[in-house]
Amino acid sequence: MEQVIANKTFDEERALYYLQNTQVKDCVFAGPADGESVLKESRNIVVDHCSFSLRYPLWHVKGFQLLHSKMDELTRAPIWYAQHGKISQSEITGIKCLRECSDIQIEHSKIVSPEFGWKCEDITISHSQIESEYFLFESRNVTITDLNMKGKYSFQYMKNLSIKDSHLDTKDAFWHSENVTVENSVVKGEYLGWFSDGLTLINCTIIGTQPLCYCKNLKLINCRMEETDLSFEYSDVEADVKGDILSVKNPRSGVITADSVGQVIWEDPVMEVHGEVRIREK
Repeated sequence: MEQVIANKTFDEERALYYLQNTQVKDCVFAGPADGESVLKESRNIVVDHCSFSLRYPLWHVKGFQLLHSKMDELTRAPIWYAQHGKISQSEITGIKCLRECSDIQIEHSKIVSPEFGWKCEDITISHSQIESEYFLFESRNVTITDLNMKGKYSFQYMKNLSIKDSHLDTKDAFWHSENVTVENSVVKGEYLGWFSDGLTLINCTIIGTQPLCYCKNLKLINCRMEETDLSFEYSDVEADVKGDILSVKNPRSGVITADSVGQVIWEDPVMEVHGEVRIREK
């Protein structure tokens, strides 16, 4: 870093536009001028212990660190089209955070942002809490570890996603996703994984109604299923489930093995179905 800007307040339009090779420390981005895009097009900056209440602060930034900082609900769409960034020990509550960004690392942070992480690539998230209705829509090449996530329509149309050691409380997660692996995690929701291709769940607990229907190349390895009725409808599946499944309906192909199944339903299929349901010998 060649220069330091510290203990200042900025509220004008593009106040630090195209800032380069600078540490911005203990600054406030708020005020009556209500200016937008305060750090737009910056290059190689470190933003440390700062607070934001202005729209669009970090657009088109290349090379940034956001450390120990806070972006409140007035910081709408705070980070778009950014590359090569790190967000650490920060709190973000602005809507539509992270859009069309690449090579972003998020760690030890708390984020509440509807429509978080749309159309991004090469994202790493670890040791964080995130709440978002539409989480990581149409993103690819994402690695997640130790995430506590609350959402609704999460991980839709994603490609190349790895999740480990996380708790996911969501709804229609993984719809139309491709090449997703979830390990050692709790996945709670309704209608999980519909229309996915290449979804693999390993050592997971799956909770909620009508999961994993219309799937291709679906694998469950050493998983548990709770409150899971009408499971696997029209899916191509290989599943090893410990414990009980409430019900299985019209699996298209493959083998589902469980300790017990409350009900196997073969009813009015609209396509050829020949999946097998096996009860594990005790």
